[in-house]
Amino acid sequence: MTSLYPSPLPTLLSYFPFPFLYNMESAARIKKLGKQIVEYPEDAVPVISTAEWFSGLAQNPIHAVIRYVTSLFPILSWIHRYNFGWAYGDLVAGLTVGIVGVPQSMSYAQIATLPTEYGLYSSFVGVLCYCFFATSKDVSIGPVAVMSLTVSQIIKHVNDAHPGEWDGPQIATTVAFICGFIVLGIGLLRLGWIVEFIPAPAVSGFMTGSAINIVSGQVPGLLGLKGFDTRAATYKVIINTLKHLPFTQLDAAFGIPGLVFLYIIRTLCQRLSKRFPRSARLFFFFNVFRNAFVIIVLTIASWLYTRHRRSASGSYPIKILQDVPRGFKHLGQPTIDRNLVAALAGELPVATIILFLEHIAISKSFGRVNGYKINPNQELIAIGVTNTIGTLFGAYPATGSFSRSALQSKSGVKTPAAGLFSAVVVIVALYGLTPAFFWIPSAALSAVIIHAVADLVASPAQVFAFWRVSPIEFVIWLAAVLATIFATIEDGIYVSVAASLVLLLVRIARPRGSFLGKLTVHHNSEAREVFVPLKPKDGVLNPHLKVYPPAPGVIIYRFEESFLYPNSSLVNDSVVDYVKEHTKRGKDMSGVKASERPWNDPGRNCEELTNTSKPILSAVVLDFSAISHIDTTGIQALVDTKNEVERWADRPIQFHFASILSPWIRRSLVAAGFGVGSTGDSGVRPEVAPVTRYHDEYIADPQHCGEEGGDLYTRRALDPDPEAVAESSATFSSRSSLEDTVDGSVDAGSKQNGSRAPLVQTSTPFFHFDLAAAVRAAETSIIVSHRSYNTFPEKH
Repeated sequence: MTSLYPSPLPTLLSYFPFPFLYNMESAARIKKLGKQIVEYPEDAVPVISTAEWFSGLAQNPIHAVIRYVTSLFPILSWIHRYNFGWAYGDLVAGLTVGIVGVPQSMSYAQIATLPTEYGLYSSFVGVLCYCFFATSKDVSIGPVAVMSLTVSQIIKHVNDAHPGEWDGPQIATTVAFICGFIVLGIGLLRLGWIVEFIPAPAVSGFMTGSAINIVSGQVPGLLGLKGFDTRAATYKVIINTLKHLPFTQLDAAFGIPGLVFLYIIRTLCQRLSKRFPRSARLFFFFNVFRNAFVIIVLTIASWLYTRHRRSASGSYPIKILQDVPRGFKHLGQPTIDRNLVAALAGELPVATIILFLEHIAISKSFGRVNGYKINPNQELIAIGVTNTIGTLFGAYPATGSFSRSALQSKSGVKTPAAGLFSAVVVIVALYGLTPAFFWIPSAALSAVIIHAVADLVASPAQVFAFWRVSPIEFVIWLAAVLATIFATIEDGIYVSVAASLVLLLVRIARPRGSFLGKLTVHHNSEAREVFVPLKPKDGVLNPHLKVYPPAPGVIIYRFEESFLYPNSSLVNDSVVDYVKEHTKRGKDMSGVKASERPWNDPGRNCEELTNTSKPILSAVVLDFSAISHIDTTGIQALVDTKNEVERWADRPIQFHFASILSPWIRRSLVAAGFGVGSTGDSGVRPEVAPVTRYHDEYIADPQHCGEEGGDLYTRRALDPDPEAVAESSATFSSRSSLEDTVDGSVDAGSKQNGSRAPLVQTSTPFFHFDLAAAVRAAETSIIVSHRSYNTFPEKH
């Protein structure tokens, strides 16, 4: 059997004259051989190169390094402009947040099942460190409800698996250290864009479910109920709370009034602010200090009632905080046990996600509302540094707090330096107020938690907005809420993130595409052609419009997503199926015997009648205006589409491309042979991404093999008529695509003369600036095509 290709050995030997291997002639031969091996085109079309891309990255690397280092400390960009006006705003906001943050941080430590002083440690380090690395003036860092709940569940998980081996504070500090380093690494590597993969409905669903979880877990503390696990699944806690209601303790006399007064004060202050606008500032601060006011009143009441009612065993009638250590009692190097890290490794992903997810969402919200832009990567660095340094003080994980950030913004904060004043308040509380903390009722802290966390539950209007904007994302929101309530926060996060990623992949893999027709739009005395779907979609266009199809033999297709491997087959199927349904076969198969038909040809089936009523395909116009990326599989799908429609039409088909957005898309198309040559397809390769190294000639059956004369690509070179068509149609196509010029001066380095220049490069006449030019070129070439093949439509 004669091989289709000659042996490469003589050729290889002729290219290696060993005595002169290193001279210029042998180097040129080796270069030529390499081009032959990779099938480098002899007449290369100018395209963007990888060297240009790398040159853009390598411009002034020293300056880039300096800019990167200075960007790590945003405080350097504004501290030299600090003034007394800014200082006054920061002082008021910082003191306000500090006063509110002290009782809140103690309450959140209670959620985390940690001693209350650890909440103060986290609050101090958060507000102190964040100001040096922040890109948001409004965000306040410290303990938050959701992160505290996650820490409590991690502590419970580790203690269940290794009872008595590590205490809660060590576990919490280790979580802060590991998660802080992970988030810090993400920020330093500039990978903050991964946060964008989690959409707003998923975040809202997880936050809503977590808030319900926290509230249900604090109600027993509010009522003094005992005897069941308040860290179990939310629905179990609710059921057990209802069962234990008859056993309500005296704690409810402190907790319920405190919760009621918190809501009464807030409602009154909001209404009075509207009724008396001149005193709105006064009512605002009175509303802000409601937490501290309620805690002070209930602490005094607790002291008056319990100080003489201590039992012999040392207990009191209600649960109070009792001893709170003064100052930083756990300052020093954190103890990181490798066995502990291994024990909680499975819980670290969810803790890390919560750590940066809530903070980025909050900082973006305040930046959008207050007119500045945050840097997500720098915010991750700030969170990472805060948590790693916090472990030196014994702090547990801290992140952005929505309630305290909103308070700081409303208080008139000017710069991130307000955190320094908040840190002073926390220091005063740690060293001067700890004796008073002894008498704080636990029920009062539960009331503060419930009051603060209830605002995290999505409002009915927000939920309805999810449904109106995207019903599918509403389902994701609902799934996140239900998973959090009936399972754990961890499951809620994983469900919401996984569902969001699946939805993203489905949207990429199954995007919309439409075949287009023409409409003429009139405005005053002007008229212009627009291209819209042949079947106008309800809610977008008037469904009663009559859309005119393009000229017979031309189809226009618009794809509404990047052309990538998950969706490439969809384009191929759509175009090929449409062509077979709306155009007739180029070769008359009515007289072909059944034994000579392909196995997948269904037979005659009134083929004579359907063929006479349909045009022959001449050109395909692809609108690339919505395609920002294309990959190798997408290019192969285009090649396959071209091959299949040409087999159906039994002739070369022109492929026109409109509105190519990226030079890299143009490079990919040119590499496959599109857009160049006389008909835009003379260099199209039959296989761009083969499954194996063997080409089509090796795997094709005799019916599609070039040796039998049945291959369309072989007939192109042998049939003189297609060559005539190619020459003529190239003239028309090139004229249609290149006659659009731009007025103005041309670059000095350009070879163009005069004051006008073509919009697209002359080397790729089948790439067009817009869809109108592409359709015009395709329709112009039909006349030449019909004349050469003698296929003009019959006149009736």
